[in-house]
Amino acid sequence: MAAAPAEEIRANSYVGFDTITQQIEHKLLKRGFQFNIIVVGQTGLGKSTLINTIFASHLIDSKGRLEPDEPVRQTTEIHPVSHVIVENGVRLRLNIVDTPGYGDQINNENCWDPIVKYIKDQHSAYLRKELTAQRDRHIQDTRIHCCLFFINPTGHSLRPIDIIVMKKLSEVVNVVPVIAKSDSLTLEEREAFKQRIREELVYNNIRLYPFDTEENDEEEIQLNETIRSMIPFAVVGSERTVIIDGKPVRGRKNRWGVVNVEDQNHCEFVHLRNFLTRSHLQDLIETTAQIHYEAFRSKQLLALKEQTNARPSAAAQ
Repeated sequence: MAAAPAEEIRANSYVGFDTITQQIEHKLLKRGFQFNIIVVGQTGLGKSTLINTIFASHLIDSKGRLEPDEPVRQTTEIHPVSHVIVENGVRLRLNIVDTPGYGDQINNENCWDPIVKYIKDQHSAYLRKELTAQRDRHIQDTRIHCCLFFINPTGHSLRPIDIIVMKKLSEVVNVVPVIAKSDSLTLEEREAFKQRIREELVYNNIRLYPFDTEENDEEEIQLNETIRSMIPFAVVGSERTVIIDGKPVRGRKNRWGVVNVEDQNHCEFVHLRNFLTRSHLQDLIETTAQIHYEAFRSKQLLALKEQTNARPSAAAQ
């Protein structure tokens, strides 16, 4: 029998429990926040540059081959880097995982396996810490909260490998696709390319972040719908400062003009940055815990239970 909903009562005088939000904020500010992001895409698509542009800091170096005698990577490698960024008293511990070598070989069969394995390994490590008899008060969270998937700006369609990898990644992590170096496309080409990609994602049943839940209000549902209509984000990254109308801006200067990274008429970088940091940062973290990690955890515990039940049967025989 379901319990009757509690009656809402207004206190006759001020009690003070409304300050709980301030108490929570104070504790969280002292502890800081953790955000883990992985970047996936071919070498040369500007993965490192875009990350550095989003967080307005030089956080990772390019892993591309810069010298002719530098050996070609034979496998997909995993390179995690950690930083603490401070903004207005808020400390963000940022883990960035680069995947040099992905998609760069002649035979790219199973080149995504190390990436999927790494993501699952972080879930597994968290689960082990969670199940220990004397677990830490605050378990260090290395679970990947967001995967930025970089699409080559061909202007045609997704490559078969892109479809396979996004489908596999979307089962274990929040995937956010971006069209890299989109200034190589005209506005008409860019829009047609985006539309084609959206159609391919629907056709191949690839479910990308953000997800709607029962907890979302009308405003959040509308925001998510706006984001989905914009995916994949057509972006340009740059750590260089150029002068436009006497003002320094981050952009790319070429013979016929300047691409202002933060001008919404030039690219969708601002929309991507606002989405990742200003509107959905906490939701990315919560979705990882409540959907992807919970699915992994349930699967592992059910398998463990089946193994435990199988042992007495085997012993009885």
